[in-house]
Amino acid sequence: MSDNPLSIPNPKVDPSKTPRMRPDNTPDFNDRIEIGPTQLAYDEWEKVGLQCPDLPLMRQYRLDRIVKGLVERNLDGVLLFDPLSIRYATDTTHMQLWNGHNPFRACLVTTDGNMVLWEYGGLKYMSEYNPLVSEVRSGASFFYFATAQRTEEKAEAFAGQILELLKQRAGSGRRLAVDKIQIAGLRALEALSIEVEDGEELMERTRAIKGPDEILAMRCAIHACEASIVEMREFAHPGVTENDVWAELHKANIRRGGEWIETRILSSGPRTNPWFLECGPRIIGNNEILAFDTDLIGCYGMCTDISRSWFIGDGAPTQRQKDMHQIAFDHITTNAAVVTPGITFRELSDRGHQLPDAYIAQRYGARFHGVGLCDEWPSIKYREDWEEHGYDGVLEPGMMLCVEAYIGEVGGPDGIKLEDQLLVTEDGYENMVSCPFDPLLMG
Repeated sequence: MSDNPLSIPNPKVDPSKTPRMRPDNTPDFNDRIEIGPTQLAYDEWEKVGLQCPDLPLMRQYRLDRIVKGLVERNLDGVLLFDPLSIRYATDTTHMQLWNGHNPFRACLVTTDGNMVLWEYGGLKYMSEYNPLVSEVRSGASFFYFATAQRTEEKAEAFAGQILELLKQRAGSGRRLAVDKIQIAGLRALEALSIEVEDGEELMERTRAIKGPDEILAMRCAIHACEASIVEMREFAHPGVTENDVWAELHKANIRRGGEWIETRILSSGPRTNPWFLECGPRIIGNNEILAFDTDLIGCYGMCTDISRSWFIGDGAPTQRQKDMHQIAFDHITTNAAVVTPGITFRELSDRGHQLPDAYIAQRYGARFHGVGLCDEWPSIKYREDWEEHGYDGVLEPGMMLCVEAYIGEVGGPDGIKLEDQLLVTEDGYENMVSCPFDPLLMG
């Protein structure tokens, strides 16, 4: 036993021993704070030869991307309230869905790479696994439920903290990008002569280009999602409800270390036309279409966005159903083939497969959209929507896109939804999805 009176008898962690590490280079400690994939996911990835990301390297890449964006825009820092941008900056998770409508967390990254996290109750241990978080504070809550008539007071106190940190890290600099701040907070910052710029533009552009370990993380997340879809398919049969089927996807996602699902977009039979109805208590009938969009936040917080349509029953699809599925398949595969670095968003809108007239009225909201921690910039519209909603840009290597199609005529008895997920490479694209299409509907 040590003679040092300050030593801890029988410490839980022996500093002389190197901790055992998991495949993603994080400590293999059963009681750790950090969430992540389960052994089921690791085993499945090992079986198919998937390499896990190096999470410390991924976190450093993301911080470097933010700092690069700040420097390029001549900004002194970025203040984040969006839970997913906080996740990007800190790789910490804490009640993200609750935080999405009760903004109690915030993160400030300054141009020198210093990162301050405002956490619930100032709980430092929630992020101690990421040494890139320089400091943990409290006091970012000024939404009405938490502060009521004291909202302005709390917002002013928070703004005072921001000014203090800017003086420490940026001297006289007060050019601050901010994303989703509430009104009282914005007014408090401006009252201190802080020049508020658009933080959402900065973070969307920053998050758009994925680094090597983010790509590995996405491959793992997609594989886990596809394994979950297999379990959902095995369960889906006539006589169960839409909710029953959707619950299988949730369960399988959580069992592998995934996190949540952003929507409930699964429908069957006549509820597949028009699109966007969420799953409910409807009992799936024999010989019906079941269609879904995963919108799944999986392992490592990565969004896997896959759509498939299945024929459920002991009969055979109609020719009309097979024709619709073929059109949807041709739409996403032909449009994917156009993807290459340097192509403009407008060219992606104009080129490739165009919908037959019967399906234009109920077309999906975008031909392509970005994906990462969630649906992200850009959203590339159909040419019919370009003048009102479109905006231009250029694809770069490292971007990830979803390519989508909904096929269903107005007043039709059902519809087909398909979607794949692509990686923009140096010389084209890679389809990251291997989830099979329904062989009955493929004809």
